[in-house]
Amino acid sequence: MIALTVFNHAGGAGKTSLTRDVGYELARSGLRTLLIDLDPQANLTGWLGVTGVTRPSTVYPVAVEGLPLPGPLRVHGLDLIPAHVSLALAEGQMMGRVGAQSRLHRALQDVREHYDVALIDSPPSLGQLAILGALAADRMIVPVPTRQKGLDALPGLQEAFGEYREVRPDLTVAVYVPTFYDARRLHDREVLADLQAHLSPLATPVPQREAVWLDSTAQGAPVGVYAPGSPVHRDIIAVTRDIAREVGLPFEVRA
Repeated sequence: MIALTVFNHAGGAGKTSLTRDVGYELARSGLRTLLIDLDPQANLTGWLGVTGVTRPSTVYPVAVEGLPLPGPLRVHGLDLIPAHVSLALAEGQMMGRVGAQSRLHRALQDVREHYDVALIDSPPSLGQLAILGALAADRMIVPVPTRQKGLDALPGLQEAFGEYREVRPDLTVAVYVPTFYDARRLHDREVLADLQAHLSPLATPVPQREAVWLDSTAQGAPVGVYAPGSPVHRDIIAVTRDIAREVGLPFEVRA
């Protein structure tokens, strides 16, 4: 199993959409896939149509008490450890506890034989839960919007990675993913050129096609379920192929 944390401390970068839809495509290709929602906003959980979550079914017992991962929920052909708003309480409970930030990494070791890939949706912060997700990763996937805000976030990202590597020297970025790209806008093209000049490896840009993304989210289903074969679905397949190649996962699109 390879553990991949989708991380950007800035909100609105496309982390949750990538986690959900890339995870679904990996599972659909035949890979045993686990998704972990670390964000107390629980968007990944809701965007997969999951409701009625309780705190014990989240990573809260792992982070605070050092317990094993709870049994996952099965949804859309993959396994999910969901999130709940009460997960925010873990931030304070983890402070000052020796080793708390590495507990998810240790818990994942116990399930490595059961999965090919784990995708962790990190909260948009530099807090304790974000550290928990970063230190659990073998590699990082970093979505970067093709906007000025994407460029502005890069120094903070590099600083965070430097701190994480003090604990996990082997932690590297598998791929940067340009998101919300609109080739019609000069600004987007200029930002993409800047990303291409300074970041590597860089995935195929994910175009901004909001309608299907928003509608699939409202339906609680991955784009591949809600609108299979659509332009957005083809975009997702392209970025999934890029990610799989960079981390050494086999990926074949199944009819």
